[in-house]
Amino acid sequence: MAITATDIHYRGSTTSGSAGNSVAPGAAGTSLGKYIVNADITDASLNNLFDDVTGDQNAASQIDYQCMFVYNAHATLTLLAPCVAWLSAEVAGGVSCAIWPDSTASLAVGSASVQALTIASKTTAPAASSFSAPTTKGTGLTVGAVPATFVKGIWVRRTAANTAAVDSDGVTIRVEGDTAA
Repeated sequence: MAITATDIHYRGSTTSGSAGNSVAPGAAGTSLGKYIVNADITDASLNNLFDDVTGDQNAASQIDYQCMFVYNAHATLTLLAPCVAWLSAEVAGGVSCAIWPDSTASLAVGSASVQALTIASKTTAPAASSFSAPTTKGTGLTVGAVPATFVKGIWVRRTAANTAAVDSDGVTIRVEGDTAA
């Protein structure tokens, strides 16, 4: 059976634990890389990856970074290249977002090897990163193949722009690839 949307999961990250998929998600704004957490990001919920932008952070045009993972939960099939990520929707008038696929290779969901780069704080950019904001599948960033039960990290950069307050500000990130069957 082909990979379907229900096989693709989006999860935050943790710098705790000794392997992927072994630690529960932390508070919003604490996905600083290293390992995948053991629960999905709640779709369409506020503060599911980033915490709120405060008035002082907005006035300073603060830039924050968070690491999320794409998890191919299919038992046997690889999410094949071209597998790409893009911003499929973004709320206008608030922060702007950009993405960058982590430079770490895809690894098994429960791997003890580090599954993504780690940053010291939410305002520290990942090493050697190059963010962009593609808005279509055709301009999406290459994630690479994600084998069955493997994960791939994607970094999200959020830039405040000293704008008026926006309720429910956010972005939708989409990942899509081919499947063998």
